[in-house]
Amino acid sequence: MNSLILRTGTKALVPVFLIVAVLTLWRGHNDPGGGFIGGLIAAICFALIEKAFGVEEARRQLRVPPMVLAGIGLLFAIAGGVWGLIANGVFLSGVWPFYAPIDGSWQGLAVGSILLFDTGVFLVVVGVVSAILFALEEAGIPENREEDS
Repeated sequence: MNSLILRTGTKALVPVFLIVAVLTLWRGHNDPGGGFIGGLIAAICFALIEKAFGVEEARRQLRVPPMVLAGIGLLFAIAGGVWGLIANGVFLSGVWPFYAPIDGSWQGLAVGSILLFDTGVFLVVVGVVSAILFALEEAGIPENREEDS
């Protein structure tokens, strides 16, 4: 697509969407939201780039092949589950190593196995959605079929 408005809007919106995606991921490991919704928001960025600048530019901006990104995310998600299994004896149970009670109050960052799992889901969603969108665009399916008219 060769639209000046789409290209300009994409340049302005992509950084905002990526910040919102990361904030949704960060907020979601304690509240509703998290890796899935954040991953969809991030995937919107690459869909916009792909529509405005083409698949090659979207792949270049993603920097990692989409299915490799999904595989890394799957490893993160499994690691988050195994971490809970090792620490608590239950797969996917929450482990909070940097959040310990001191003087009756909780101190530190709320970073643990749940955030690792959500980050894995985030990467899987971005990778799989991007792979699907890139494959559809590369298939070259025409938007307007004149033979159907």
